[in-house]
Amino acid sequence: MIIILYILILLLAITFVLPIISKKVERNLEFFLFTVGVLAAITSGVLNKELFLYILENKFMYIITFAVLLGGFLFKAITSHIKRGLTHILKRVPLKLFIFLLVVIIGLLSSIITAIIAALLLVEIVSILPVSRKNKININIVSCFSIGLGAILTPIGEPLSTIVVSKLNVDFWYLFENFAIYIIPGILVLGIIGAWYGKEEKIDTKSVDENDIEESNNIILIRAIKIFMFIIALELLGEGFKPIIEAYIVPLDTRYLYWVNMSSAVLDNATLAAAEISSKMSLTQVKAVLIGLLVSGGMMIPGNIPNIISSGKLKIKSKEWMKLGLPLGVAIMLIYYFILFVI
Repeated sequence: MIIILYILILLLAITFVLPIISKKVERNLEFFLFTVGVLAAITSGVLNKELFLYILENKFMYIITFAVLLGGFLFKAITSHIKRGLTHILKRVPLKLFIFLLVVIIGLLSSIITAIIAALLLVEIVSILPVSRKNKININIVSCFSIGLGAILTPIGEPLSTIVVSKLNVDFWYLFENFAIYIIPGILVLGIIGAWYGKEEKIDTKSVDENDIEESNNIILIRAIKIFMFIIALELLGEGFKPIIEAYIVPLDTRYLYWVNMSSAVLDNATLAAAEISSKMSLTQVKAVLIGLLVSGGMMIPGNIPNIISSGKLKIKSKEWMKLGLPLGVAIMLIYYFILFVI
């Protein structure tokens, strides 16, 4: 068993490191994570027909893929209308104020329209903002943190919130009543941070950003297939790394668990929540576990579905994401830690 745990820890380290140091891995992140997921499942002894059937029965996986596919075709058809509408709005609303409202509203709406739809809407708006590619990436990352936080406010926002409500056996408004006081101020702060990157620039029409070029149907289809594979990979990673979770993470004191949950930057936070959350926990423990998972999920691309969707559309590389995602995530976690455990 010890050898198995060591191998899994090595695979987890590889999952963190290789996408950063290898451009080839970064370009094929979905296949890389799928491969590591298979290896982890084999190591844990859970790779079998039942596991694949279990993964294929995940309705959420098909809903995400269909939403991305349908959203891609839909937004392709109405992109020109969105651009005209956005141009009209930006003539009347300062860019920084618009971005602040975008980050805040998209975060709050994610708990109603789901994190998937919020991410699809976000990337279409961000892709046509009159800012540099670097600032588009930064605005998108900040917005994904906002979506990740906001989606927890209702059980329909994302799988994580659904699992928590089910495991705690609480009512629909439990999450909003207990987490809104932490989440909404956090989203407002993220709105201010996002607005910082709202530096309008004249776009050279002779050098159009590759993300502004109209996508072909094949590109939309391939992106949906990649996201489908991404989700399967996350499921395999979650099941394969369960021995590590059960042996080293779940038994930890809540204060340590809060920081160790930074592993959700590459692991599915819903899987971690399912393993960690218990009806025997105090409200403070539940808050610590969930906020740690939610914030750290924004640090790297595999950490959350909105990250995966938006990075695929905007062609954001792992290093580009982590350049802002890691320091911003750590800063937010420090603030929440102080609020939860010090005050």
